[in-house]
Amino acid sequence: MDDARRARIAELCSVGDLLAEQKDLPAALLKFREALALIPRPVELYDEATRVLTAIGDACFHLGLFSESRHALHGAMRSAGGRGVPFLHMRLGQCELELGNLERAADEFSRAYESGGRKLVEGSAPKYLEFVRTLNLP
Repeated sequence: MDDARRARIAELCSVGDLLAEQKDLPAALLKFREALALIPRPVELYDEATRVLTAIGDACFHLGLFSESRHALHGAMRSAGGRGVPFLHMRLGQCELELGNLERAADEFSRAYESGGRKLVEGSAPKYLEFVRTLNLP
């Protein structure tokens, strides 16, 4: 991928981040999807995919699009640098819990907690924190 394309992806992500901070998640999601469209296939081969797919997954989660969020987050985990990232496991755990997949939720929250995301997991909304407490993690 050339530098111009990388720069455009970074620019779109920055705009998407700003829109997300302003709570305009639908517009942010459009920018992140526009950035994703610029990444050559298979996207998982590129470092940029981790950031873009994580942003898509996070925006979708906050919009209540849990299945779509889960799909994007799995893609982020398959991307270069995405494996073992505590935030990805935590957000996947939240999606799985929202989708009623309690075993998968427990697995993802445990992975987040064990891979250094203890404070991240403990900082979750009460609903998720209550679920994590039932897992009896050290």
